[in-house]
Amino acid sequence: MAGTNAYILIEAIPGKALELVSVIKEIKGVKTVHLVTGPYDIIAFVEAPDLKSLGELIVKRIQSTGYVARTLTCITVEQ
Repeated sequence: MAGTNAYILIEAIPGKALELVSVIKEIKGVKTVHLVTGPYDIIAFVEAPDLKSLGELIVKRIQSTGYVARTLTCITVEQ
């Protein structure tokens, strides 16, 4: 897909990581979701048509779930 791809590192609020994985899997544009160890609980790979759409996906769809403490977005620079 020509567009904007990114890895979203997500810290869930305590006790909500499993529920958050289930919610994120259903979001359009999310290609993979993994529960991980370390400072972040979840890593999601997402695709969006452009940077504005990527921002909307993160803010309006992922962060607004009520289960997210913080996110870090790593935009890919090569395919």
